[in-house]
Amino acid sequence: MSKFGELIESRVPVLLDFYADWNEQSTSMHAVLRDVAAALGDKGKVIKIDVEKNKELSRVLRIKGLPTLMIYVKGEMVWRQSGEQDANTLIGILNGYV
Repeated sequence: MSKFGELIESRVPVLLDFYADWNEQSTSMHAVLRDVAAALGDKGKVIKIDVEKNKELSRVLRIKGLPTLMIYVKGEMVWRQSGEQDANTLIGILNGYV
């Protein structure tokens, strides 16, 4: 959990993607997230978190649906959504926090 604190305490917005390899919606988001990361460059971070390997964190954050996307700015969650999103929507939301 201390590593999670380090991840979200960034000076730039951090988009977290909670996913599972067995979840079709999660795997279809991988290409979208690559596009988002490329568009953001060094103005933001995109981090994928496997719920199977991070069960305690997923429980604490009450991850129910997959994928679950969260945006943290300076350690504070500012946006959360479950389900697929398109790259342009995510880029637009993230640019609001840059």
